[in-house]
Amino acid sequence: MNAALQTDDTPFRKFMCVVCGWIYDEAQGWPDDGIEPGTRWEDIPETWTCPDCGVTKSDFEMTEV
Repeated sequence: MNAALQTDDTPFRKFMCVVCGWIYDEAQGWPDDGIEPGTRWEDIPETWTCPDCGVTKSDFEMTEV
């Protein structure tokens, strides 16, 4: 889903690192890295890395909703 097509009532999603299993939850964000709660996956910089293992966003997959 394109970020431009998301509305305020679009459910938050979760993305899992395929290397270590760490989960990014859009509803919770990741304040330790300055990512506020409610930040959509598409809005996280491409340079962001997994806090546990250091891989990039390309190594994450959306979990089942």
